[in-house]
Amino acid sequence: MGVINGLSVDIEEWFQVGAFERTIARADWDALESRVAHNTATVLDLFAEAGVKATFFTLGWVAQRQPALIRRIVAEGHELASHGWDHARVFTLDATTFRDDLRRTRAALEDAGGARVTGYRAPSFSIDARTPWAHRVLAEEGYAYSSSVAPIAHDHYGWRESPRYAWRPLGDAPLIELPVTVAELAGRRLATGGGFFRLLPAALTDFAVRQVNGAGQPAIFYFHPWEVDPDQPRVADAPLRSRVRHYSRLGAMAGKLRGLVRRHDWGRIDAIAARETTR
Repeated sequence: MGVINGLSVDIEEWFQVGAFERTIARADWDALESRVAHNTATVLDLFAEAGVKATFFTLGWVAQRQPALIRRIVAEGHELASHGWDHARVFTLDATTFRDDLRRTRAALEDAGGARVTGYRAPSFSIDARTPWAHRVLAEEGYAYSSSVAPIAHDHYGWRESPRYAWRPLGDAPLIELPVTVAELAGRRLATGGGFFRLLPAALTDFAVRQVNGAGQPAIFYFHPWEVDPDQPRVADAPLRSRVRHYSRLGAMAGKLRGLVRRHDWGRIDAIAARETTR
């Protein structure tokens, strides 16, 4: 067995994504068709078939409404972690409202799952140079690690100046930041998870995993349950660019994931964070 890589799923409904945040109002969410339990069950079955464990970064909003799903995630040996309450990006909050969001989300997750939550991923990887206070709040709230940074330049998110691998954002706290994996090619950083994995050849992600493993580092891969759901509702009035990004190649995603989890070694991100803490 080679380097154990981090396999992660960001649990949110199909309508709680950045692509639709200006099209679908939060006030309308409860009136929309919920598909997160069905889609996450598909992912859980795929992981069980492959014999892999993963980390499920979950919205508190979802945990409050789908406690049986949260219990299943924990019962099957996966890590339950925080994705914030309702997908508000961290740079739209201040330190006080961020702390409130963390506490509310952790309470909902732990009440539903009965497991301690020590990991966090910011919605849309929204910890960046605009939020120098965020890691401090996470450490004060007792989180062991964050996986909230995409070390790229992108129109939707990114912190290009971030280290590519695990780093300690605070000199006086053990909190670890585990950026999601990017490939480095000809001096450029290329994203590999989520929609990038769905839309681009799987060989790019394989290249990125082998590249970071060759440097003795674990890869951190992510995707969303709605990405395995080609039958989800269509939002016709969303911008064309958003619709293309969101809906393209949904039918291919499950097969690509099955291949990816077979080709590399995977595990929970809390285990990776624990190893990084001792380095």
